[in-house]
Amino acid sequence: MKREWGLVGLLSATATASYLARVNVSVAGLLMMRELGLSQEAMGRVFSAFLLGYALCQVPGGMLADRYGAKRVLGWAALAWVTATLGMAGAGVVALLLAGRFVLGVAEAPMFPAAARAIASWMPEGLRGRANGMVVAAIGLGSAIAPPLVSFVMLRWGWRAALAASALPALLAGLVWMKARVPPERAAGQGEAGGLPRSRSFVLLTLSYTLQGYVGYIFVYWFYLYLVQVRHFSVLEGAWMGSLPWVLSIVSIPLGGWLFDWLPGWRKAIPMAGLAGSGVLIAVGARTEHAWGAAACLALATALVLSVEGPFWTTMTSIAGRRSGAAGGVMNMGSNLGGLVSPALTPWLAARLGWEAALLVSAGAAIAGGLMWVWIEGGRVEDGVEPGR
Repeated sequence: MKREWGLVGLLSATATASYLARVNVSVAGLLMMRELGLSQEAMGRVFSAFLLGYALCQVPGGMLADRYGAKRVLGWAALAWVTATLGMAGAGVVALLLAGRFVLGVAEAPMFPAAARAIASWMPEGLRGRANGMVVAAIGLGSAIAPPLVSFVMLRWGWRAALAASALPALLAGLVWMKARVPPERAAGQGEAGGLPRSRSFVLLTLSYTLQGYVGYIFVYWFYLYLVQVRHFSVLEGAWMGSLPWVLSIVSIPLGGWLFDWLPGWRKAIPMAGLAGSGVLIAVGARTEHAWGAAACLALATALVLSVEGPFWTTMTSIAGRRSGAAGGVMNMGSNLGGLVSPALTPWLAARLGWEAALLVSAGAAIAGGLMWVWIEGGRVEDGVEPGR
């Protein structure tokens, strides 16, 4: 299993590079808005352009992973992230930024469906929760690295250099995948991999993940700017405090996956507690007048809403079996449709109703997503064998 765990580590490193390329503009956005004359709502559209391409290509990206395997798909995808990011670094008008972000979204779409497909193929069922947790924990690592790294480069050489620097890990990941030796991905190329599960559990799982994505993407794109512009943190204070949720999630995401594997009789309780607890903390953070207290509550809420990633992806592979790439694409498309809405809707609500009301909407979404797990049942898949239909 050492080889397989090493490849899980490579999947994690690739996911870290993908998130660094994804969230770099949330930090660089402060200077981008000033230089290009962008309003908050215009910046929200730049954020959402990525999510549009990302969401639309989830299913095709997952089907490519089912057909050709993670090695090929992730190698070429990572090199495409570099190209798109460098294109944005050279953009001088908003239209080019929007185009670059859309292309980056298309190129990043296969990341997590391919990783889930690979884990379903390489890892035994009892280890998939922690393996998925390790890979998705890269969300936290990439997002934790982004604020200090991008801020450091941006304050010295400008936002364009900061975007270019953030693409270097993706270049390294792409080159490593090109040379990597991987075990056979047992179902790659099989015709039945293109089918999709139609069970009630899969539908509810996708709906719950859509709400989780709505909540999570608010913090991916707006937490740093919320701290600086609404709670009046300095640029550097906001950068370090903006890293806190992602530092916490480096622990919370693998922990959620590990608990999901370790407590098979209590599996539903893990995502239910994570989502509902996040909703409560968001509500508390939104209503408190103390800036540091609000930041701490919202940081903990982010860590909790992300702690359920392992349970979501492991349950999906249990339901979908050999169709995990395509099914993962459907589920992740739901999450990113939620994420497509929230970066643009949240500042719109905040401008009209205030940030407290905008955050309370996300608190309700988190709690509703947790309640859906009452009716979700996961199948059991051994060593990549597809469950009965």
